[in-house]
Amino acid sequence: MSSVAQANVENTSPMPETRVMMCPLPVFDDIAIGMPEVLDSTIRISSLEASIEQDQTALFNGSVILVDKDQKIIADKLSFNRLKMQIEAIGNIHYQGKQINIFAKTLKASKTDRSTEMTAASYQLDGNPGHGQAGKLSINNDGMMSLTDSTFTTCLQEVPDWQIKASEINLSAKGDFGEAYHAQFRVLDVPILYVPYFSFPISKERLSGFLYPELSSSSNSGVEFSAPFYWNIAENYDATITPRYMSKRGTQVQTEFRYLIDQQTGKIDLEYLHHDKEIKTNDDPRYLARFQHIGTFSEDFRAYIDYTTISDDNYLVDIGSRQYNSNDAYLYQTGELAYFGEQWQATLQLQDFEVLGDHQPSYKTLPHIELSAQQPLNFLSGQFELYSELTNFQSSEKDQVEANRYHVEAGFTFPITRPAWFLNSEVKLLHTYYQQDNITAGSSLEESVERTLPKVRIHAGVNFDRQLSAFGQNYRHTLEPQLQYLYVPEKDQSNIGLYDTTILQDDFHGIFRDTRYSGIDRIAAANQYTWGITSRLLDEQNLEIIRVSLGRIQYLGDNNLNLANDALLTDNDDTNNKQSSVAADLFYRINHQWQVSGDIQYNTLENFTNKGQVNIDYQINKYNLIQLNHRYTRNVSGDSLEQASLLTSIAINENWAFVGRLTQDLQQDRSLESYAGFQYESCCWAVRIAYQRHINSNLDAASFVNEGREEFDTGISIKLIIKGLDGKQSAIGTQEMFDKSIFGYKRPYYLQN
Repeated sequence: MSSVAQANVENTSPMPETRVMMCPLPVFDDIAIGMPEVLDSTIRISSLEASIEQDQTALFNGSVILVDKDQKIIADKLSFNRLKMQIEAIGNIHYQGKQINIFAKTLKASKTDRSTEMTAASYQLDGNPGHGQAGKLSINNDGMMSLTDSTFTTCLQEVPDWQIKASEINLSAKGDFGEAYHAQFRVLDVPILYVPYFSFPISKERLSGFLYPELSSSSNSGVEFSAPFYWNIAENYDATITPRYMSKRGTQVQTEFRYLIDQQTGKIDLEYLHHDKEIKTNDDPRYLARFQHIGTFSEDFRAYIDYTTISDDNYLVDIGSRQYNSNDAYLYQTGELAYFGEQWQATLQLQDFEVLGDHQPSYKTLPHIELSAQQPLNFLSGQFELYSELTNFQSSEKDQVEANRYHVEAGFTFPITRPAWFLNSEVKLLHTYYQQDNITAGSSLEESVERTLPKVRIHAGVNFDRQLSAFGQNYRHTLEPQLQYLYVPEKDQSNIGLYDTTILQDDFHGIFRDTRYSGIDRIAAANQYTWGITSRLLDEQNLEIIRVSLGRIQYLGDNNLNLANDALLTDNDDTNNKQSSVAADLFYRINHQWQVSGDIQYNTLENFTNKGQVNIDYQINKYNLIQLNHRYTRNVSGDSLEQASLLTSIAINENWAFVGRLTQDLQQDRSLESYAGFQYESCCWAVRIAYQRHINSNLDAASFVNEGREEFDTGISIKLIIKGLDGKQSAIGTQEMFDKSIFGYKRPYYLQN
């Protein structure tokens, strides 16, 4: 299963666009257009007829409009008691406040108490889908609105799909939350749930309360039910507490605490299962904890922390977590403090990885210090560059070598770039010193090692282009050859341990790197030139139609097979010491809907492929796509890997959407993952039903948590979402269904129609 995990190289990217839901909100014009605005305590009233009784009560009839500082009223008839400062209205009443429009049969208002009461009322929140009816509606002097024998819904149709019917509903003055007493949750006017009391949001403001529950099942955990509770602690603090019931394993508690203090932000995630019922031979709790922090202390200083710890290697496989993928083989444990000056930068880093399963233990860097500086020169756009690092490597294994490493490289770079050509050159001197400890007897490693190497690199390219007419269209055709020479003398480095170094891929862009390794424990000898050529075809809108790239490294010396003099890092796929495999890259945008892309590394002398992948994308429109991809790697931990995936997202109609995904292991002729999700979405609610089956990893076969694990995890999930409670009715889309994958979706760059 290790090869499956290592093949997961595609990052999740934005999905196809979400279909726009046509859910227009009722819009009400100002009912007092043409009347002067009132800014003080006076009242303005206009009508077709008016009279005064006993110099105390004014009566108004016919198209009555009342305007004061806080409210506007239209009615057929209205009376105003000047002494008591009371207003009574009847007939076709339209009340308009700052946050609401209300239609009622009768209205009574007191200017003294600043209260209003209406009967047989219906209401619509302003700029919000929330609306409903009430036998009696009252607004107190604080602006709180109380509704008796009332309903609330965000559905706009005459018979709402769902609504809350309660003996009393209170809506806050700011229109950000509501409270319901003795409430029924009704679907198509059929009661399905009774709740004595609950509060609910009606705007995008953060409010404490329960979030959407989720029901699912899996062969790993059985029936699952989670009900997140959101706690709005303060303006810059909040927390989410999620009890997660798993019928096979027990009840887990998941917590997320977030904070924002000035320019410091971060979160703490804790997941805890006191006892896993699936484990019969051990009562140890299973948990995951993660702390993340990003902050700036000034314009120049930045801090970064990402630390995770876990109870056992198979926690992610058995229980799962939103923090990591179930196939991740290591967890981050990093702390960093960086300074960014105008011409120099410094970084202090503490780093470790919690390695899961049967993988080679990693080294801790306690600490790793980097210092770099740049000094511009007054000729050829050049600059002097200095980079140095000091690293202490510590091991968690008693018999593993440890080391202190000091590295410095200094030299000159001369980047010259013009529209038609470029010439970049550099000359540097690299010096590294190692102090190695805990060396076993018979090892080739030495306690003290010094390595000094010069490096010369010249990289040049030319951009040719011409106008081309074909098939009745005008195009721009480019030809972009480039050539690089790299020289580093050969040096035996077998007396140096491997601490943070591994070989890099030699794709088309990789063959123009100045190193073959990710770290500096090995600096490959190089007396080589790299040639490459790229040709593009662009249309009149400067949109790339075709791109083809081809390149290869040609070695000039005789000792290029084991460039680092280390069999552990030698790329055994290239058995010839005169040239590398050919690296090619292809992109073809057939039209607005079809696109083909791929790359390959091919050994032309031995006639085999080192690595290759191809993607075919068919985007029917911005809402519908089909993607087919194939990937092959000749050597992944000693095994070849070949996989094919099919992914589709279809907007069936305005309400229904489907996401499907299949991934097949072609080497072992087995399915790795299958997923089918249907989603129904209306203007005021959505439901998602999904089936998923994916292969289980087994990161620690000898551990007690290997009990009862099946080869595949199979399950069904159901999620119900009530829309509009955040004050908006925008579509939720299918991004979450795309994310529920061990391989993810890689969006083609150019399919944007």
